[in-house]
Amino acid sequence: MSTERTSRREHRGERRERDDAPPEFIEHVVKINRVAKVVKGGRRFSFSAVVVVGDGKGRVGAAMGKALEVPEAIRKGIERAKKTMIAISIVNTTVPHEVVGRCDAASVLLKPASLGTGVVAGGPVRAVLEAAGYQNILTKSLGSNNATNVVWATIDGLKQLKTVETYATMRGRDVSEIL
Repeated sequence: MSTERTSRREHRGERRERDDAPPEFIEHVVKINRVAKVVKGGRRFSFSAVVVVGDGKGRVGAAMGKALEVPEAIRKGIERAKKTMIAISIVNTTVPHEVVGRCDAASVLLKPASLGTGVVAGGPVRAVLEAAGYQNILTKSLGSNNATNVVWATIDGLKQLKTVETYATMRGRDVSEIL
């Protein structure tokens, strides 16, 4: 009788072995917003989702998806974020130097931190930094706290980062000459 039960369960799909492969990308939904379009018959509601995608190894992207249903808006945002991923520099699990990213009225300060500090960041900034792969970083969100603009300000700050090697090649010098 027990073999009959297991075969029925397997047939229904209850006891199947799953591939527990880790996901390729880290995905964070930062904010979901219900937006309305006023038309002749009243209001048409749809949803916009701000999504951050990263591989945890120095690539991160953010995008907004909009659709009539929440899951579809998230899916669209993830697809667009994967297409707009940028490569960023990680030096000893932190940023190479202090930088301020800006977008509209939002500003985000990113500071290097020593080992063991962790990610000291709030909401939208934390989502971007964890998806990018930073493990030790200090941040401060200044100005507007609009989640969408804070995400774009963080991405702007990450785009500004350059390593010592990058500066050396830009100037046509050796790394030891710059330090």
